[in-house]
Amino acid sequence: MNQSLEDILEGISEKDPRYKPEAYEFVLEALTFTQKKFKKSRHVTGKELLEGIKVLLMQEFGPMTMTVLNFWGVAGTEDFGNIVFNLVKERVLSKTEEDKIETFRNVFDFEAVFDKGYRQGVEKKISRMR
Repeated sequence: MNQSLEDILEGISEKDPRYKPEAYEFVLEALTFTQKKFKKSRHVTGKELLEGIKVLLMQEFGPMTMTVLNFWGVAGTEDFGNIVFNLVKERVLSKTEEDKIETFRNVFDFEAVFDKGYRQGVEKKISRMR
């Protein structure tokens, strides 16, 4: 009997309860988004995935991004690496020899991008409207 993706993600989250199943779902969604963004039908690098994650988080959650990340248990880019490698361990995703968890360490600061960066973006839009 085949397990549903939802059941698999629940199982991964039970094995590593630091992250909610929704975080795993989002990473899979972000992977598809990133493949389209970089026009790649297959593998993307960790840095490319993080760029896609950043853009998709802002599109989907805007000013609520930090709240959502906190709820998911994600405090930094390395957490997304842990999520990816948990998915690899459970054979939901695959990796190449070049893929390393270190690729995900300290790539960008969440507060600078999702809090201050979001507010600055809104301020620019408002000033253009004037």
